[in-house]
Amino acid sequence: MHLDHPRLLVTRFADCFRFYRDVMGFKATWGDEDDSYASFAGPEGQTTALALFKRGAMAEAVGTADLPSDAPCQDRIMLIFAVEDVDDAVAALRKRGVQFAAGPRDFPDWGIRSAYLRDPDGNLIELCSGLDPAQWSEALHESTHKYTGT
Repeated sequence: MHLDHPRLLVTRFADCFRFYRDVMGFKATWGDEDDSYASFAGPEGQTTALALFKRGAMAEAVGTADLPSDAPCQDRIMLIFAVEDVDDAVAALRKRGVQFAAGPRDFPDWGIRSAYLRDPDGNLIELCSGLDPAQWSEALHESTHKYTGT
């Protein structure tokens, strides 16, 4: 078994389609903004990186269409995109009108620099790049040694 790709179940399908195509720079490999399903290849040309599906259509398929589609809660999913330089990626996306929820910021306990934004359906997205190990916290160095022996 292997993970094929994440699929976001969205209510604002056309807006999300345009966001991942036009703002994030993904190439649509199936579907368009008028469909109920679309898949995308990542900007570096990797195979399917992400798929979108109308939330209501998926609810019908699994028999949960009678349940509320939205309820206030903490985030339950996050897409993580590795980038070469978080600050450059943030600057490029800001030029395309993206508002960021947080960042860029160093997380020495995690060994990364990250920034956070949301797609039009509210899904949380992290852009991250690795910190130089000299910037890691002592706790991260200890955990790395514990789990990898290095």
